[in-house]
Amino acid sequence: MELNLIADSVVKGRIYPALAQHQARPYTQAWREFGLYFPYTIPLRLQEYCDYHDVKINIHHMRKGLPDNTFYPVGLSFFDFGIDYFTLLPAEVFTAVYERKIRVLFYYHEGDNPARIKQRLDQLAAQVRLPTDCYVFVSANSAARNIPGFVYFNDFELWYYQRNLGQVPLPVHSETREREFTVLNRLHKSWRATAMADLKRTGVLDNSYWSYCETGELDNSNPIEIDVIPGLREATAKFLAQAPYTSDEFDQSKRNDHSVTISKYHTNAYCNIVMETHWDADQSSGAFLTEKTFKPIKHGQLFFVAGPAGSLQALRDLGYKTFDHVLDNMYDRIENNTQRWSRLCSAIQQARHRLADRFETARADIEHNQQLFVEHKTQRLNSLIKDIHEQYN
Repeated sequence: MELNLIADSVVKGRIYPALAQHQARPYTQAWREFGLYFPYTIPLRLQEYCDYHDVKINIHHMRKGLPDNTFYPVGLSFFDFGIDYFTLLPAEVFTAVYERKIRVLFYYHEGDNPARIKQRLDQLAAQVRLPTDCYVFVSANSAARNIPGFVYFNDFELWYYQRNLGQVPLPVHSETREREFTVLNRLHKSWRATAMADLKRTGVLDNSYWSYCETGELDNSNPIEIDVIPGLREATAKFLAQAPYTSDEFDQSKRNDHSVTISKYHTNAYCNIVMETHWDADQSSGAFLTEKTFKPIKHGQLFFVAGPAGSLQALRDLGYKTFDHVLDNMYDRIENNTQRWSRLCSAIQQARHRLADRFETARADIEHNQQLFVEHKTQRLNSLIKDIHEQYN
């Protein structure tokens, strides 16, 4: 498959971020900072992936003849509902979009509710008399599958693949591991504080590698109904009062360096309780997975995913094994946020019984996951381009 893109300019082989007002050159620190400046468009992650995995991107300029299925790519660091992206288009690009010669391709690696994004983009398009099919939007929220003009793509699988490229997968050894679980948190979120407080008071963290590296307060963003579970509000308040909790000597910047792998977190603990970015992905009923989930996949652990309902199913759809024969994964099907957390807690407690035996029983699936992760992603990218073309047509 091939993808035809329009670039305002190309610098050192990289498409310059569309609509950007910040100035920088590739392979510099400033190139990584576009997301800090209006309108928060960033270098196209998709180009990086395609270049590495041998998928062809054809780069065109507006003043030359354009083939069918050509897009003007806009990489987003976050979707700002206050920005009118269409009025920021260069005049000749806007005209070509208006005349249906090209479409805008939004590429977004985050998990915001795609239905709300579509509503806003359609509103903006109508204001400038563009057709509502003037764009295709790639989203990392699985709910995008069900929205016209949208395509779902799990960006962070490839993002972590690239960022951790220098680290070979850690061995899936048969020696005794000293810890039961790895449960790591870098940033404070109310739902994470609630979850960690619950795991702490029930003893799950007693023999685990775990962290909660920021202080914070409870707020109304917590999707877990904290007062439904007896004693949990008090436990959470106590947990936060004593935060932060660290398990290494790194600072926050180093902990956010995904080229670094701390081996003990994977080789000396049987199971990873992944504390994902969202417990409820913006009320979308979709799943959103980040590098947090792909770390134990690459480096050889069992795992639970503390995240939106359907997270495990999203992994199965990618071909990964989720150890359904050794772990109780029914929690992943429960849409009610509080009930899902309670069921996950029960599953974790159940897994503690003969955890080493469960690991050995799942060894083949753990090794399958490692192998699948390190394979080239050409097929993934070809499928994405096919889906983009289908939305275009």
